[in-house]
Amino acid sequence: MAFESLTDKLQNVFKKLRSKGRLTEADVKTALKEVKMALLEADVNFKVVKQFIKSVQERAIGQDVMNGLNPGQMVIKIVNEELVSLMGSETTELPIKPGKEMTVIMMAGLQGAGKTTTAAKLAGKLKSKGKNPLLVACDVYRPAAITQLQVNGEKQGVEVFSMGDKQKPVDIAKAAIEHARSNQQNVVLIDTAGRLHIDEDMMRELEEIKANIQVDATVLVVDAMTGQDAVNVAESFSQKVGIDGVILTKMDGDTRGGAALSIKAVSGKPILYVGMGEKLSDLEQFYPDRMASRILGMGDVMSLIEKAEAALDQDKAEEMGKRAMKGDFGFDDYLESMEQMNKMGGLSSILNMLPGIGGGKIKDIEGMIDESAMDRTKAIILSMTPKERSNPSILNVSRKNRIAKGAGVNISEVNRLVKQFEQSKKMMKQMSGSMGRKGGKRGGFKLPF
Repeated sequence: MAFESLTDKLQNVFKKLRSKGRLTEADVKTALKEVKMALLEADVNFKVVKQFIKSVQERAIGQDVMNGLNPGQMVIKIVNEELVSLMGSETTELPIKPGKEMTVIMMAGLQGAGKTTTAAKLAGKLKSKGKNPLLVACDVYRPAAITQLQVNGEKQGVEVFSMGDKQKPVDIAKAAIEHARSNQQNVVLIDTAGRLHIDEDMMRELEEIKANIQVDATVLVVDAMTGQDAVNVAESFSQKVGIDGVILTKMDGDTRGGAALSIKAVSGKPILYVGMGEKLSDLEQFYPDRMASRILGMGDVMSLIEKAEAALDQDKAEEMGKRAMKGDFGFDDYLESMEQMNKMGGLSSILNMLPGIGGGKIKDIEGMIDESAMDRTKAIILSMTPKERSNPSILNVSRKNRIAKGAGVNISEVNRLVKQFEQSKKMMKQMSGSMGRKGGKRGGFKLPF
């Protein structure tokens, strides 16, 4: 995940600040020197770092902070506020027109940044918000670009308009607008061609499309893993073609995160979304305050709640909770809880949003959890019959042997899982009884899946 190293280093700096009762000017300057080095190592633009440190220092070396009750906490608060300001202060929405009015969005970017996949991700997000999008295949140069868009469009349930690879992109774009009008499609997403590097032909093609159709927003897709190159690309596109916002891809990768902290300050253009994985659902709206909170290791509880609400079936969760309190849940519920965690992006994604679990701590926790063991657990449950999953008490030795063979594991693993399951069931029943005696509402408890 982006920022792991930066988060660790900042947390170490702040730990030293919090340990001091009072801060001197020298303490603040020493701490900010370490913050400066951490930001530069995270590949944040040098001019951006210089201005950031200056702003923090001016605010931190003030009477209110130095003589306050908790000066260390005040400095951390100032760093947090300046990080938010650096990334744009407020969340920027795509300028989508209301109702049936058509919005045309042109997607631009270099080859390899993930533009085609991001166009499909964005189409799916807009569809989930009640829009009727159309994806347009205007990348007529890259082999399989059209097919890739069609495959992803189909997965998202979004139509893809294509005229093959022999037509000019501007003619495809114009025909797509007419097609969208005829079919009441109110958002048109044009997937344009990328290049290995910025060149005049690509820029002219984008300018030609903008000159011939009404483009409401030009969105640049950049690879966060390219660091300062991503910032330079954003600046170039902004000057030559004009962009309205940026989508940063591969933010879940081993990136130092400098692009996220530099793009707004250098190009003046806001980050709209961040790509957090390869799944078509892995596109998150960019919230500067939440990102700053993650960077400082304070978690992102709001995003976690939103992710849970989007991924989890509330009625199903409540029903599972009620059954659990009665001791009436089976392995199907266990399997469902694992599936729901995967829908939320898996363990790493959830840990990343929890306060106090930033940077290297995530790797430590992940190291303690055997992912292959979770896969084996799933295989064991799927090797059971529906009757065995709903009523584990019928699992005798011969059934367990059959399940072990089906899952490709030793019978001891099946025994261990059944034992853990029975213990969990017993514990839930005890909790239910305890809550009943205290007058609690039995149906109100939900499983911590």
